[in-house]
Amino acid sequence: MNLPIYPIRKEKAENLIVKVYENRKTMGRAAAVDVIAKMKELLQVKDIIRLIFASAPSQNEFLETLRKAPDIDWSRVTVFHMDEYIGLSTEAPQRFSRFLTDQLFDIVKPGTIHLIDSSNEVTKECERYSELLREAPVDIVCLGIGENGHIAFNDPPVADFADSQSIKAVRLDEISRQQQVNDGCFSTLEDVPTHALTLTIPTLMAGSFLYCIVPGETKRNAVQATLHNPISTENPATILRRHANCVLYLDVDAYGSD
Repeated sequence: MNLPIYPIRKEKAENLIVKVYENRKTMGRAAAVDVIAKMKELLQVKDIIRLIFASAPSQNEFLETLRKAPDIDWSRVTVFHMDEYIGLSTEAPQRFSRFLTDQLFDIVKPGTIHLIDSSNEVTKECERYSELLREAPVDIVCLGIGENGHIAFNDPPVADFADSQSIKAVRLDEISRQQQVNDGCFSTLEDVPTHALTLTIPTLMAGSFLYCIVPGETKRNAVQATLHNPISTENPATILRRHANCVLYLDVDAYGSD
């Protein structure tokens, strides 16, 4: 599990390191191996490390490998997640907090788990979660890219590279909502909530190390825009090219052919 997994293609887009793998299983495993190595490295020099996770089917293979990793002292790990729907029942299976709890947190049992409570009054919840995020720097952010280029729920209409907030309420772009249907999380577009709480782009970019995991043909246009378009909130993920330590993991379906 800890052996390196080599990409079939590697390149750079400004600061962004891009690694392409033959399939999404290999891609997810490779990303997890790198995150595991970085966690162990940081735990050798820090008492506590802090991680932010994305919640999406695109992360499944990555999370599967991560939760099986031996010799990580999860009791010294503090975890956050990056977004949550507003208006869903606290028991709804589509809640992002539920996804990560089932897929990772209940299994590895981090020492501290900070979940976004979107049933709380929005302003109060943003203040509460912001305070938790400000307690110490974030070491690792594990994220994806949406079909419209969003990171977390920073869709193009609401993305702000200089956002003064750490977390905010947003109205979801219809492309973002349709992606949730495409991913099988909801049956129809009408079932998908229209609003969510999301960590802002400066919050994500403040992480010391970013690992971005993006499989699938439906992400190809967003990936190519991320790599080649001007850095702009028209494709929020383009900002990843400015991060000093960000790796983008792709399968061939997401990357496309030359």
